[in-house]
Amino acid sequence: MSDKLTTASVLAFERKLDPSDAVLYAGRWEDRAQSHSWQPLSVQTKSVRGTISNRLKAKDQDPVKLDAAIENPNLQTVDIAALPAQADTLKVQFTLRVLGGTGTPSACNSAPYRAKLLATVQGYVQQHGFAELARRYAANLANGRFLWRNRLGAESVAVTVEQMQGGGSVKTWDFDALSLDTRTLLAINNEAKGLEELGQVIAGGLAGSGHVLLRVTAFVRQGAGQEVFPSQELILDKGAAGKSKTLYQVGGAAAIHSQKIGNALRTIDTWYEGAESLGPIAVEPYGSVTTQGRAYRQPKQKMDFYTLLDNWLLKDQAPPVEQQHFVMAVLIRGGVFGDAS
Repeated sequence: MSDKLTTASVLAFERKLDPSDAVLYAGRWEDRAQSHSWQPLSVQTKSVRGTISNRLKAKDQDPVKLDAAIENPNLQTVDIAALPAQADTLKVQFTLRVLGGTGTPSACNSAPYRAKLLATVQGYVQQHGFAELARRYAANLANGRFLWRNRLGAESVAVTVEQMQGGGSVKTWDFDALSLDTRTLLAINNEAKGLEELGQVIAGGLAGSGHVLLRVTAFVRQGAGQEVFPSQELILDKGAAGKSKTLYQVGGAAAIHSQKIGNALRTIDTWYEGAESLGPIAVEPYGSVTTQGRAYRQPKQKMDFYTLLDNWLLKDQAPPVEQQHFVMAVLIRGGVFGDAS
């Protein structure tokens, strides 16, 4: 036991919030209670004739060259998803499994490190439990953050969360998503009826007290014929695809990637520097926000996941409580965190 504890070179964790892909349907707002009235939303292909609008280099700004370029139209073939002319509402549905065993690595090649990790996690659970994290996950279900761009500009958004057991619903929570703030996350959302109870169910699942499966359904009233926004596929060989935009489909129906749903659910990090003005970001080891091209948890600031975890386990320097929440949220997120070269 005199050997100095070091980080395991093989260290991996499985995610504990496990969402499915979200499938998109179309129908009428007044038919929300009638499941047979909703049809899977299909993806259509259209060809468009665009114009040259990109920023030009200095050598290409000659009027003659620009006129010649504009004579060649920017032809594109793209996927598009839109509500039918007779449907004014988008339905988005997915399931979410909440798994126990938080902090237990799926792979770890150091028995001493594993023992210290489990003891540290157990100490956190005994002192704080999962109530704080679970409330935040529940808030992101209730406020419809997982709808992404589909939430913007909607007239009404109704979210229903059902706890499933034996193939049926045993408990249901209904939320008016637009009345809940995605920016403050919890400050004014705690008054939402049912949010606390939903958080307790999620916390129980994370603690491993029982099987927790949630079915989440959102109805978004946008207007008849309006465009909606499934996930866009990343096509590495665009020449072979023949399209400049390809939308994700599940069994012929437009859908949102499970990874994108998961990113929205774990957008709970308000413990980084600058969170007061920027709002919550997704839980990532370095606080990465790709749309801004910035990492908000820099190793130099000693606020990144690896520095906090190493100080906690290897140096017995427990981080502040809010940073302990962050470390546990990263473990719930899952990933490969070993110290291998």
